[in-house]
Amino acid sequence: MNELSYTLTRLFAFLLVPYRYFRISLFPAIMQFSRRLLYLFAIGAVLLLSFLSIQQNDAQPFHTTLERSYFEESGILSPIDSGQYFLGSIRCKGCHGYDTLQMANVDANGVDINLYDDWQTTMMANSARDPLWRAKVSHEILVNPGHAAALQTKCTSCHAPMGHFTAVYHGETNYTIEDLVNDTLGLDGVSCGGCHEIGLAAGGTPFSGNIPYDTSKKQFGPFLNPLAGPMQLYEGFTPTFSTHISKSEVCASCHTLITQSVDLDGNYTGNTFIEQATFHEWLNSGYATDNITCQKCHMPEVTDSVVIANNILALAPRSPFNQHQFSGGNAFMIKLIKENKTALGITAPDINFDSTLAATYRLLQQKTLTLTAFLDSVSTDTLFIRLRIANKAGHKFPSGYPSRRAVVQLVVTDQMLDTVFQSGTFDSNFEVKNIDPAFEPHYNMINHASQSQLYEMVMGDVTGSVTTVLERADQMLKDNRIPPEGFVSTHPVYDTVQIVGNALVDPDFNKNAFSEGTGVDFVHYHIPVSSYSGILSVSAAVYYQTVPPGYLEEMFAYSSAAIDTFRNMYFEADRTPVLMASTQLLTPVINAMPQIAVSHQLNIHNTLNQSGVVLVDNKSKLLIYSVAIYSSDGALMSGITINKNSNSIPVQLPEQKGMYLLEFTTTEGRFVFKVLRM
Repeated sequence: MNELSYTLTRLFAFLLVPYRYFRISLFPAIMQFSRRLLYLFAIGAVLLLSFLSIQQNDAQPFHTTLERSYFEESGILSPIDSGQYFLGSIRCKGCHGYDTLQMANVDANGVDINLYDDWQTTMMANSARDPLWRAKVSHEILVNPGHAAALQTKCTSCHAPMGHFTAVYHGETNYTIEDLVNDTLGLDGVSCGGCHEIGLAAGGTPFSGNIPYDTSKKQFGPFLNPLAGPMQLYEGFTPTFSTHISKSEVCASCHTLITQSVDLDGNYTGNTFIEQATFHEWLNSGYATDNITCQKCHMPEVTDSVVIANNILALAPRSPFNQHQFSGGNAFMIKLIKENKTALGITAPDINFDSTLAATYRLLQQKTLTLTAFLDSVSTDTLFIRLRIANKAGHKFPSGYPSRRAVVQLVVTDQMLDTVFQSGTFDSNFEVKNIDPAFEPHYNMINHASQSQLYEMVMGDVTGSVTTVLERADQMLKDNRIPPEGFVSTHPVYDTVQIVGNALVDPDFNKNAFSEGTGVDFVHYHIPVSSYSGILSVSAAVYYQTVPPGYLEEMFAYSSAAIDTFRNMYFEADRTPVLMASTQLLTPVINAMPQIAVSHQLNIHNTLNQSGVVLVDNKSKLLIYSVAIYSSDGALMSGITINKNSNSIPVQLPEQKGMYLLEFTTTEGRFVFKVLRM
């Protein structure tokens, strides 16, 4: 640093430090009196220093003991020394936190949207304190104790990146939970420097916690011509414009996780397993094509111009401004952390947790999916309902950690509110009733209460058995999570985001008659209604669960301090699944089809049939669009397009003997007849 720059640095420090101190400690009248005079000097110093700092990117902070005491009393300094690779979030709070003057970090309506408060109650901020994560790491170690150091080192690369990589840059081989609990930077989770120091300068997209940090003491941001002086002066870092900070690739390092598989004895198999691939799911979507990045959904834009730093009047407002809400789908864990924040060492106020929860629910319930119900038809003993579930997210739904699932619930009740049919309902422990002990398959058609549509991924070990031990995951047994719109099997990254199981052969799962990439699944319900006559109410809903009880059984069979802590928190928490969407239908069901009413329009004579050909008597020459043939239990066998109004129309039955339902769609509505092939 040259002599002029050093002199200006000392002048600015002399002027601004007392202002920061006095605005906190003196009466508002004195603060108001002194503010204007101090700013006149400070602004000129800042501007000149910022000009010089364009060439002085290595500027270091210099503070006297008195100056440092002012900072410490003002709560600006963190327990770490400046000049290291990362800054803790508290170092950013002074400028990017709440502005008592309400001049900065507010929208056009004066609503506070400061970065620090929005961030501090998110899963990003609390990633290193997350009790589920701590318990899962402990579980993995208990299963494979010989891998303890490697497991912890890998897991902390994303959950405590600044602590982890500081250790790496200092030559340490491992960074463990024991290291983490005594490390201010590690406990800061994914904080400001954890994202804003990602470089990506080398090109390409890193995965699995291999975060490409820039170690030249830069903080990357999305705005051109940042005012560099204050950050250089007080933190020793240089704010630097770069377009990459607004791209999805910044998120890829931790949201594409590939693990090394081990067998049941803990031996590495040489295989890899795609545990999480949210970034690749996005890449294989229309969102990537349209440049709708992760940030645009999870960091909602404020189009108002916003002053992004406190105390510096020279700053021009910036637009657009991305809020640091980092809202995702994990409402359950945010609530659990809020309820246990004291035990977890978290000091954020409840009101900030409530704000984060509100943003999470908005994302889940307004921006993630749509649910539509259709009454396809009604026969004498079967109700045909079709649900359309459309994924609105830029990745699979659900995405991320393997425990997450969505449950489709359908309940049919009669006029006395008695349940006629139910699928996807929960027991008192919030587990889905009657599901397969191994795992529930994907369904295109559901006609029994023992069948439920669950959108989830299921991991298998080397033997093909279901496992929730991440290291033992060797193969995917099921992945019917609904893909995003534009998702196709021909994309170069499809091998990391494959559809697995029965969903592959489902004719309307992410595809229609012509192409794939719809981002939609249709679930068909053929509901037996027996001899019932009257009005039935159909209620459909989709629920989301972050941590279903069945997923935890394997971990809860073990005991450790971390597992026991989470177990107690889990069973004390509100575990009610999140209702994402719901809809209802009312439909009449008539036990005996009114043949007299329809005989003058449409009829069939040979309901007891041996030839396999049914002749349709169409004396009124109704235009018959199509006929669908269902089995006796409501399963669709085939569909035939007719588009005729002939007097007599032949319909070919399936070869198998048995009872069939023939559903005719005509200009006068739908008619259903029973036919027995003998």
